[in-house]
Amino acid sequence: MRPGAVTVGAVHGAALLLGAAGLAHTLWHGVAEPGNALAFGALVALGELARRGAHPGEREPAPLAAAGALAYALLGDDAGAATTHGVLQVVAVACAGGLAGIVPHVARGHGPGLDHLARRVLTVGFAALCFQPLYNSGTVTGRLGLGAAYALFLLLVLGLTGLCDAVLAALLLRARTAYPYGPLLRDELRALLGIGSAVCATGVVMALGVGAAGLWALPVLAVPLLLTQVSLRRYEAIRTVNRQTITSLARATEIAGCTPPGHARRVAALSTAVGRELGLGGSELTVLEYAALMHDIGQLSLVDPVAGGATALLPAAEQRRIA
Repeated sequence: MRPGAVTVGAVHGAALLLGAAGLAHTLWHGVAEPGNALAFGALVALGELARRGAHPGEREPAPLAAAGALAYALLGDDAGAATTHGVLQVVAVACAGGLAGIVPHVARGHGPGLDHLARRVLTVGFAALCFQPLYNSGTVTGRLGLGAAYALFLLLVLGLTGLCDAVLAALLLRARTAYPYGPLLRDELRALLGIGSAVCATGVVMALGVGAAGLWALPVLAVPLLLTQVSLRRYEAIRTVNRQTITSLARATEIAGCTPPGHARRVAALSTAVGRELGLGGSELTVLEYAALMHDIGQLSLVDPVAGGATALLPAAEQRRIA
């Protein structure tokens, strides 16, 4: 068995065991604060229903579900009254809500990948483990109160959770692609500054809002994140159109008979593979790929195509003109 398959199996197995333990514990001991569990479970399910399929490069296709699960993991008070749910109930609610929300997508054949589900379970469990025992024992409220220090503590927990998620995501990508781990981790950490920061901020605000105003805060605070999700999808759609345009232009030299069929795609694949080995990532790889796809576009200015597209055999002055 390949080492990458062992890594992926270990991560999936850990998530499966944690989710099963949470569901079994909750079913055996009952649900603490059923109203809170139902509200946050419904929010996670709604977030999964709002998923429309990940665009290339989209890190979190269901940000509302992620924010709702993290908010429940960091929920202390409910309208001023202390809550008593623990780590395993947080995992159970996140799993139940997520499974309920992805059923329609699975029925249409567009369900989320197992890697994404495993990361969600493990990161939510990590956030709950960092917060719930300290809150239930009175350590957090006793030493920090419920003011600014409490909010900063929640942000610290979410920062550690985001780091945990980035490490897991890079680890799974490394196992599946064999690309260098460093650039993959760097890309994941950079992605946290995008939709990841919005998810973390919404999770903290939801936890604090429910603590102050009750469950009525959830629908109010969910709307901005949904609008952000729509904006990001439009941005990703524009990037997809740009990529399709560049790919079409790259094929123009093949249609004109200037280069062999598939030449631009092969050069782009080879260039990005070399770029990853050299430690490039993110936007650098995108620029390299686009440059590789378009590297022969100047041949369209030739009156007669060069045999095999080998412009290296032309005089230097002609090569500069084509470039």
